[in-house]
Amino acid sequence: MKTYAINSATGKPFDKYSFLDKTGAVAGEIQQGVAGDLGMEVTYARDANNNAYLYVLYADKNSPAGQAGVTRGWEITAINGDNNISYDGSNGPNVKKVINAVYNDASSTFTFLKPDKSSQTSTLTKTVYDINPILFDTIYSVAGKNVGYFVFNTFSNVFNTNGPTLTKSELDRVFNKFSAAGISDIIVDLRYNGGGSVATAEYIDSLIAPASVTGKVMYSYLYNDKLSAVASQVGLDKQVLFNGGGSLNLNHAFFIGTGNTASASELTLNNLKPYLDIKLVGDTTYGKPVGFFSFSISDFPNGVEKQLADLYAINFETRNANNQGGYFNGIVPDQLASDFVNVPWGNPNDDNLAKIFKYISTGTFTRLSAQERMISDKSLRLSIPSTMRSLRFNGMVDYKVSGKIKALIDKNLRKSQ
Repeated sequence: MKTYAINSATGKPFDKYSFLDKTGAVAGEIQQGVAGDLGMEVTYARDANNNAYLYVLYADKNSPAGQAGVTRGWEITAINGDNNISYDGSNGPNVKKVINAVYNDASSTFTFLKPDKSSQTSTLTKTVYDINPILFDTIYSVAGKNVGYFVFNTFSNVFNTNGPTLTKSELDRVFNKFSAAGISDIIVDLRYNGGGSVATAEYIDSLIAPASVTGKVMYSYLYNDKLSAVASQVGLDKQVLFNGGGSLNLNHAFFIGTGNTASASELTLNNLKPYLDIKLVGDTTYGKPVGFFSFSISDFPNGVEKQLADLYAINFETRNANNQGGYFNGIVPDQLASDFVNVPWGNPNDDNLAKIFKYISTGTFTRLSAQERMISDKSLRLSIPSTMRSLRFNGMVDYKVSGKIKALIDKNLRKSQ
């Protein structure tokens, strides 16, 4: 069905987003905030001479990897005692071996080389854990100003069926710390964040925006003619308003993005553009100004419901209060920066942070290129794109409206029985 509507300009289907989830993994990850994996993502990276290495991009603090102390910037030198893991192309046997060990196998043993040159060997086993989407947070002093920084990795919901989640408590913790420090600038690192719950995007925007936004438009929905015709019956919102702003008094809000920054991440920064000085640093984002209402597809053998899959088909587009949106080709950064994956979280040597600090200090970005930096600092490693699959969901889901639609469907099903 996705292939029916073809974009004449590209010759490819318009819809590269919709999918079926037969396992319920997306709802578990985004709505309930749980995952069942090793909890780390890896990538191959190159040095200035194009030699390739395997590095940990990140690890969730609550995951098997995080509990073993694994974190960004650790090099993987062997898997299951095999050190023949050199890069051999995106479809090479070594790469497939790594993918299976990190993402598919129930348990694998990894030998890590840490930044201090010490070694650690750990056997990691897939386990169900509560996702902690904040990988790192700190406060810097830059040119006499306090600057808050946090790495946000997935938009797991701030509320689930049990009430407030770990995501909400972690966001509250970080922003209370920022408020107490009186930060004048904030840096939101979304470089690997593929999106998730729109409710979480709304929550973060309310924490970052000034108090003056209360009652103003955060974003608007755009529906096709079919959904527009039943919008009032289903209870589809036309706009989302700010219930209130945060306690911060910010000069700038900087976002760090890459080609992996998608959907709810893009929504978050786009919503704030009418109300704050927003700067995007890094690379052009993924390009997904559209989202899903989730639908459960079921069969009823012998009258008993059997869930078959969750359908995530594109249902809406979003625009901010200035009617800005339509970034299907991604949001272009105000300043290009490189993702040196062996630099630990929060290290000022991170190219994104270095350029943001320069802007806070001088009002302009530095122009040093990735290759220039790699030549001057031989230790830097630049990610080789598309060598691994992302661990996390890519998209944004409106569970509030999804719940309304499910209730309406269930009501009509009961009437027909």
